[in-house]
Amino acid sequence: MTRKRSEENSLPVWLLRSHALPLAEGAPGEAGREERAARVAQAYVNQRKLDHEVKTLQIQAAQFAKQTGQWISMVENFNQALKEIGDVENWARSIEMDMRTIATALEYVYKGQLQPSTS
Repeated sequence: MTRKRSEENSLPVWLLRSHALPLAEGAPGEAGREERAARVAQAYVNQRKLDHEVKTLQIQAAQFAKQTGQWISMVENFNQALKEIGDVENWARSIEMDMRTIATALEYVYKGQLQPSTS
């Protein structure tokens, strides 16, 4: 959408229309006209500054959202790694119990072979 600019002071027409009436309550005559034009121009400059700030904030918000997503991903990966460590720890305990059972069985068999048979 292209917006027309007033030829008089190169401000957008929509800006003049939206701000000229409220600002027209100043002094009458040429001096009042210049004052009103200056106030409208200042409003235009302020609006441009606000637009720039909005764009900057949008960029920063997008960067923050991206960084937050990365943090969430890192936490999820860390949580998965902790689960895997827990699984390995559980597996190690299971193997340890199996090895103790086997060692006890082998010890029992070995001691049984050392005792003289009475037949």
